Amino acid sequence: MTELDERKAAVLRAIVEQYVDTAQPVGSQTVTSKTGLGVSAATVRNEMSLLEREGYIAQPHPSAGRVPTDRGYRYYVDHLAGAGQLPAIERRRIVEFFSSATFAMDQLLAQTSQLLAGVTAHAAVVVGPELQAVDVRAANLVLLQSRVVLAVVVLSNGSVEKEVVVFDDDLSEDDVADASACFARQLAGRRLSDVSAPVGERDTGIPPTAGRVAEIVTASRVALQTRLDQHQNEPLYVGGTSRLAAEHAAFVTTSTSRLLELLEQHVVLASLMRELLGPGLTVSIGSENASLELRECSLVLAPYLVEGEPAGTVGVLGPTRMDYRKAQAAVSTVSQQLGRQLSR
Repeated sequence: MTELDERKAAVLRAIVEQYVDTAQPVGSQTVTSKTGLGVSAATVRNEMSLLEREGYIAQPHPSAGRVPTDRGYRYYVDHLAGAGQLPAIERRRIVEFFSSATFAMDQLLAQTSQLLAGVTAHAAVVVGPELQAVDVRAANLVLLQSRVVLAVVVLSNGSVEKEVVVFDDDLSEDDVADASACFARQLAGRRLSDVSAPVGERDTGIPPTAGRVAEIVTASRVALQTRLDQHQNEPLYVGGTSRLAAEHAAFVTTSTSRLLELLEQHVVLASLMRELLGPGLTVSIGSENASLELRECSLVLAPYLVEGEPAGTVGVLGPTRMDYRKAQAAVSTVSQQLGRQLSR
């Protein structure tokens, strides 16, 4: 994309920011007063005509002012928006949320999506870590009843996975204690995806004569693997879906109901976000989105890191007429705070 000269860039910035604020096409008189370029309205109209010819703005009606196109928004995001900052009150709101958060993993991610939706006034999406890709920090077996054992693993992403295992015969406390020690030796420090991997004889930690212990450990690993198979896709949380309904006037060809349906299809949405996400903050605007439902939408996404490794994604989804500076600042701040919280 060819870089615009200073005057055209100033005119485009004024049109984008004014249109985001008012949702009304922007005329030359407004641009003249907003830019402070010291030129006449006729000169501004000429610059607007050139910008329209080059595809940065459009005129929805012959007598109307101009509105940004996807190309105009892209130039604004890449060259003009700069690094936005959240108002102090909203930065404090985010910091205080994470500093006081004591939720379990799923609750934390769900509440984070609601927080981001509240800050940006757009629908917000948080994709949780893929369980199979995290490490096991600790593993334990607990005898709940004479034939019932609880298998517990604490993961590097801060979450805890639990599964109840029921046996046909009574278990002794000593056997379960020995099985718990073996269970921990087999899993702690390994990837959760290794839970179903065969264990070499030297690594089992189970004496050859301890058949009951081996039975408890094997049954517990099988039960845990079954649970993981049922939750093999990344968990996804959506906050502020009602925002899309409130923004329906911003969509011309897109059905709000179809957008809501897309947000309910967690596997599809997580896949779309994974395809769009770059190594840092990513903005995908309108026609840049492959999905037809998102052709009038923009997504602002960022990964969050747990112990220095990419673990999941946070983002906002709204109409192309969004406040990109604020959206980027909010997504960046929330992704950093969430990563810190999960790395503790």
